[in-house]
Amino acid sequence: MDRIVSNPPFVITPRRDGVPAYDYRDGGMVGDGIVEAVVRGAADHLAPGGIAQLLGNWEYRRSGGELADGLERVAGWAADAGLEYWIVERERQDPSEYAETWIRDGGTRAGTPEFEALHGAWLEDFEERRVESVGFGYVLLRRPADGRGRSLARAERLHGPLGDVAGGLAAHLEACLAASDLVTALDDPALRGLRVEVAEDVTEERHHWPGAEQPTVILLRQGGGFGRVVDAGTGLAALVGAADGELPLGVLVDAIADLLDVDRAELWDELAAATRELVAGGMLRPVVG
Repeated sequence: MDRIVSNPPFVITPRRDGVPAYDYRDGGMVGDGIVEAVVRGAADHLAPGGIAQLLGNWEYRRSGGELADGLERVAGWAADAGLEYWIVERERQDPSEYAETWIRDGGTRAGTPEFEALHGAWLEDFEERRVESVGFGYVLLRRPADGRGRSLARAERLHGPLGDVAGGLAAHLEACLAASDLVTALDDPALRGLRVEVAEDVTEERHHWPGAEQPTVILLRQGGGFGRVVDAGTGLAALVGAADGELPLGVLVDAIADLLDVDRAELWDELAAATRELVAGGMLRPVVG
């Protein structure tokens, strides 16, 4: 298949007597097993270059003295299956909050004996696996095209409200994925020749101490997409401000280095990596042609 879209029944529900299960949300597996099964199984159904997109929950588990990061667990499932991935965690809840959310969703009122019994069952279930919190978000998977290795491997936490997404989040993800593929394929010399322009929804926010000439903090804010906020230094802010698609990146960075009286090569090393991230996040857009 070229495209798989899934909203699996991913709610983590205790598998024990007295806890009701609902077809629309309960996959019948322990913990986050249904999400693991979908992620690992996608590789068997995707054509080369095909994409799967799904929602899911993942557990943060304590093992010995170490906390198994939920995002790393999902990324590991995808990598083990030979898939590229882009995972975005949008929210994280502690076990009690998570349990209360889904007990209320099932229609049981807080403060009743039934609610307290279910809440206890949920917490016991989490404790058996030493779960400390549960993440929720989006998972994008891609089977690498024939002859191409895995190049997409992003797992990030973007908590908080979405931006104003014109055309829907799917359109934003598609554009970001294409732009990310483009810059990932470029080595640094080729990247220096790329022209980029700042997205129209990006704004700049500066904070000054009273009476100070230079800002103490410069933030770049994305009005759409995931509503990213980037703490930019003077050099990156200058680059984004000058990114109108007319001049290649290398020319812009050299000019900024001269203006700031810093080493050109050192500034390039800093801004090249930052530029790749801003392109992948949709805040800078490649100008092709």
